[in-house]
Order: sequence, then C-alpha cells, then structure tokens
Amino acid sequence: MEIHPVYQWRKITPEDGIYLFGYYDRNPWNEDQTLHLAMRIPQETRLPQPGETAEIGVIGKEGYRPLVTTRAWCHQQGCMELFLPRRPGCFVYNDFDLQERKPVARIYQLGKGVVDRFEYPIYAISPDGRWGVSLNFGRIPRRGYSYADTPVPTDQWHPADLDGEGLRLIDLDTGSSKLIVSYRTMLERHPYGYGMEEFYIWLNHAIFNCDSTRLLWLFRQWTDPIGQSCMWHTFMYTCSLTGEDAECILPEVYWKNAISHQIWGRTPREILVDANWRGTGHEAVVFDESRRPFLARRISKGHGAMSHMVFSPDGKWLLSDSYPDENRRQKLILIETATGNMETLGTFRHETAPGSSGDVRCDLHPRWSPDGKIVTVDSIHDGRRAIYQLDLSPIIK
Repeated sequence: MEIHPVYQWRKITPEDGIYLFGYYDRNPWNEDQTLHLAMRIPQETRLPQPGETAEIGVIGKEGYRPLVTTRAWCHQQGCMELFLPRRPGCFVYNDFDLQERKPVARIYQLGKGVVDRFEYPIYAISPDGRWGVSLNFGRIPRRGYSYADTPVPTDQWHPADLDGEGLRLIDLDTGSSKLIVSYRTMLERHPYGYGMEEFYIWLNHAIFNCDSTRLLWLFRQWTDPIGQSCMWHTFMYTCSLTGEDAECILPEVYWKNAISHQIWGRTPREILVDANWRGTGHEAVVFDESRRPFLARRISKGHGAMSHMVFSPDGKWLLSDSYPDENRRQKLILIETATGNMETLGTFRHETAPGSSGDVRCDLHPRWSPDGKIVTVDSIHDGRRAIYQLDLSPIIK
C-alpha cells in the first residue's frame, strides 16, 4: 500500500514478524546514527499477559539483529529502550526481575550482553545522558502504557506511603536514585485537591526538557482504575531536578476535551501541546511554563485532529501525526515553525484489526534522528506492524 506518491518511505524491519519502537518523545538511534533500536513482539491483537516476552534488537546496514528479551513491554511505549549517550555501545531497557518480583532497568552492551542494571525502571533519560526519571509503572491503569507483570493495585487508590513514592531521579553514572517529588507534595500543591480520597491516582508521561534541567509529568486521577474510559482528570506538573519547585502549571480545566499530548519545546521553559482551546480543531500551541499569567502562542493551525507533535533538533520543524479519521487513515504532517506551512509526508491506512484500537492500537509516533534528517514511524498499513523510515533531506534543505 502506497504511503506517498512522491516521498520514498522504506520499511527497515524484516517481513518475519511484528516490529515497533514505541513513543514519539524519544530517540531510537545511537550517537552516530548507525543503529536504530527496535522490538519484535509476539502479537498485536491483545494486551501482553504476565510472563509474555518480547525481543529487543538493533537495525543497521545488515538489517535487524536480535539481542535480548524482556518481560516489561507494552504496545505503545515498548520497554523504554534507549541508547545511553554517556556509555558508548550501551542501551537501557526495562525488564521484570522474577526473583525480586519488581520491574528494573537493565544495561545491555553491544558485543557483551547485559552488564549492569538500575534498581528502578526507566521512564525517560535526559538529553545529556546524565539522568533518568522513574515512576511506579504498576499504578498506571492503562495497560498499553505499563506492564502485565505489575498489576494495578485496585485496593489502594492512593499509595500506602505518600511520602515514599512519586517521581524519582536516577543518576545514570552512579546508579544512585532519589525521590524528588512525592505524592504527598503533589497532593498538597494540587490546584483543587479537596476530595482526592475519592480518586485513584497515578503518574505518567515524564520527560526532560531540552537542556536536561527540568522535568514535566502528568498527575492523573479517576474513579475507575480498571475501566476503559479515557475520561480521567489530568494535571501537568513541572520541576527542576531538585523537585523543590514542583508545581501544577496546567490544571484539568485546560485539558478537558482540549489537549491530547504534550512535550517540551525548543527552549528550557517552552512546552508544546496540541490544543483545541478555540474549538476549531487541535493546533500546535506553545507557552512558557514560567510566565504568569499564562500566555499561549500558536505556531500552526494544525490539521484538526489530535496528534503527537515533536520539534526537530534545530527547532525549525514540527512532525505531527494524527489519530485515524473516519476512513482509518492517519497522516504525518511536516510543519515549518516560522511560517506554519504544512506538508503531508504520508498517509497510512490502519485497519480496525489487528491491533488498531484501544491500548494495542498502532500510532505512528514519529521520531526525529539526532541530525534532523530522518524520521521513523510505526505503522500497520501493510497488515503487520513495522518500522518505516523517510529521508527528509530533500524536503527540509
């Protein structure tokens, strides 16, 4: 099935299985862009079951090479596999330790195998490679964003130790870790925290800013932790790496039916969201998290649908995918940030089955290469989930 009549997309994964990388807010390449991380998963029609493993490998000039397996994976974000900038030839990935009955992060060195581990699973790493951030994956009720071996504690709507659980910073050089923002702190600084005992609470979508000095994450609440509804309440928090200035900068009133995704922007305090605040469709909107009162600026009108948006490394371009339209088509759009001009890079038809709905669906999740010249996406438009690549050099030169 054709993606674009002009732009030459290339499938970079084999035909022998189901492949993906994962989310749009992370870099799948190594430092010199010779290797791209990938996962080969056993199925794409249901959520993973406890004990079900997936394979992690790399894609290079010789194609895909399998390396190691993991029990901690999901269809939307993989196993958080990421190369470690300060440890050449090494990548980190999440796994489940059977003896200790907990998720951990393992370090794999090319040519040697697993050489080390961190005691907490990794959610994201800082651009400079110094820091990692962790949270409790077991509290995430959306199973497409957490792990089958970490069951949701439905009998504990709040963590048992509000002071001992929350957002954790990991020193990737030493392996030491520190809780920098507790659940108690988040509840105390919640814009309208009254009645919170009525809600199940969890954290999700933590990410570092462009200069590795600040963190952003979502604090979510809902009355049905095992239900399939997406109508949870969302509060965006940010902080420095000490956590002392943790603050909710975007409460639920800005999110409800208006934002689907968020990411840091081009400068240390800029945040990008796909906001439908005017009621005319989702647009590319940025704001400075440190400014009071709140002031937003539109970069582009967008293309109407909810989407994942991410700036190019030089900040001159935006990649924006979309959720499926009525014909199950998902588009990838390139936006020039200076003008708002848009170019369609591809149209991907994702049929209802297999794996295109709920938390096993396949989103494009576009990822920039470090040099800003290549994009990869995950797609099932040919009937099986695979990774596709496009050289953007002729388009953005």
